[in-house]
Amino acid sequence: MESVPAPAKPRGLALMFGWRRFVTVLVASGLMGALLSLDFVTTKWVVVGRAMLMGIVGLFVFGILEQWPKRLPGWTARWAVQVIAVACAMPITVLLIYVLTTTGDMPPFWKDQYRRNGFMMLTMGGLLVAPWVCVAALFRQKEFAARSQMLAFSLERSELERKALDSRLRLLQAQVEPHFLFNTLANVRELVVSGSPQAATLLDSLIAYLRAAVPRLHDPSTTLAQEAELVRAYLELMHMRMPDRLQYDMQVDKEALELRCPPTTLLTLVENAVRHGIDPSEEGGRIDVRVEVRDGRCRAEVRDTGAGMRRAAEGLGTGLATLRERLQLVFGGDARLDVASLHPHGVRAEVDFPAMKAAA
Repeated sequence: MESVPAPAKPRGLALMFGWRRFVTVLVASGLMGALLSLDFVTTKWVVVGRAMLMGIVGLFVFGILEQWPKRLPGWTARWAVQVIAVACAMPITVLLIYVLTTTGDMPPFWKDQYRRNGFMMLTMGGLLVAPWVCVAALFRQKEFAARSQMLAFSLERSELERKALDSRLRLLQAQVEPHFLFNTLANVRELVVSGSPQAATLLDSLIAYLRAAVPRLHDPSTTLAQEAELVRAYLELMHMRMPDRLQYDMQVDKEALELRCPPTTLLTLVENAVRHGIDPSEEGGRIDVRVEVRDGRCRAEVRDTGAGMRRAAEGLGTGLATLRERLQLVFGGDARLDVASLHPHGVRAEVDFPAMKAAA
C-alpha cells in the first residue's frame, strides 16, 4: 500500500491570513479597542475599528517575517525579530491612522489634546497587547510543531517496525525453505542409493510437489486449505518412501480452510513428526493431523507414535522454534505453540491462534 503524502504546508497569504490566525487577531484587537473606547471621546466603533486595523497590520508583519527572508544570520532568532517588528509596527500604524484621518480643516493631532491622548492610548495598548499575542502564537506554533514531529517520528517508527517485522518474517521463511528442501532431497537420495524401484516415482511426485510448494514459501501468509494440500502431498511422499513404517490420517474442519496462517505452519509440525518421530523409530509409527475451529480460535494438532522427545531431542527444536517466532511476528502474543510427550511414546505438537479469514 502506498503511503498518502502529507498535505503541503500553507505558504504566502494563505499562511499569513489563515482563518484561525485572522479570527484570533480580530478578537484580541477588538477587545482591546472596546476597553480603550471607554476613555475615548470618539465613537466606540471607530476605536474598535482602528484597533482591528492595528491587529491586521501586526498579523501581516508577523507573517511576512515568518517566511522572509528565508535565512537569517546565525546570531538572530526569527521569533525575536517577529516580536520586535510587530511591536515597532504598532506606533507606526497608529501614526498613519491619525495622519490619514486628519482633514484639511483640522489641526495636527498632536496639537489636539483629545486626539493626542487617543494616539497615546492606542499606541500603548498596541505595545502592550501585540507582543504578547505574538509570543502566544509562537508558543502555539512550537507546540504544534513538536506534536507534528512526534507524530511523524511515531509513524516513521511504526513503519520501520513493520518493515523490520516483514524482513524478519521473510528471513525466517528463507530459513525454512532450504531446511525443508534439504530434508526432502535427502529422503529421495536414500531411495536412489538403495536402488529402490520407487525412486523415480517418488522423484516425480517430489517435483510436482515442489512446483506447488516453493512459490508459497515466500508469501507473507497462506490459508489452511493450501497448508492442508501441501501436508497431504508431503505425507504421500513420505508414505511412498516408507510404506511399511508410516501410516497417517488427516482431518480438517471446513470452517478452518479459509483461515490465514504463516506459510508452512502445519507442514512444519508434520515434517518435525516425520523427521524426529517416525524416522528414528525402527517400528515407524502413525501421524494424526487434526485442525478445528472453536470459540473464534483455530487449533492445529499433530500427534505421532514415533520415537518420542527423548530420542529425538537432537535438533528437535530448530523447526519448531522458527515456527514459534513466525507465529509471534504474525499474531503477536495471541498465538502459542505447545509440544508434549505422549505415553507410552510419541509427541503431540499443537498450534493455537486467532481464527482470522484470509483477505479476498
